[in-house]
Amino acid sequence: MANSSTGGPQKRNSVKAPLIFSAVLALIAGVATMIFATGGAEQELRLDLGLIAVGITFIASLLVSSLLLMTEKPNPEHLSQGSGIHRSSANIPGGAGSVGRPSPSQAADSEDPEAPRPTDPTA
Repeated sequence: MANSSTGGPQKRNSVKAPLIFSAVLALIAGVATMIFATGGAEQELRLDLGLIAVGITFIASLLVSSLLLMTEKPNPEHLSQGSGIHRSSANIPGGAGSVGRPSPSQAADSEDPEAPRPTDPTA
């Protein structure tokens, strides 16, 4: 089991919570199915249908709860340092900061540095 920086197990990797949740939900579904499937007070409880409901409910709820726990994943620290989506587009070559300015290759080819710059057609 993975340990956090404090030495204890991480909560998101714990299997106990989904298992307990699924077991309780399965027991409720099984008891409810046994009672409601009898058809009256004079007939026997339908143990077979109750066990089927317990199995289906346990597996389905365990699958859903574990998938929901797996989706919560914090981003690594290096992603918040400006290397990912938080990067300023003005600092990217060809990004928003270079709109209206000639590229370095166009500036070297230009004979007249005082020539008017092209305007932005989207503005």
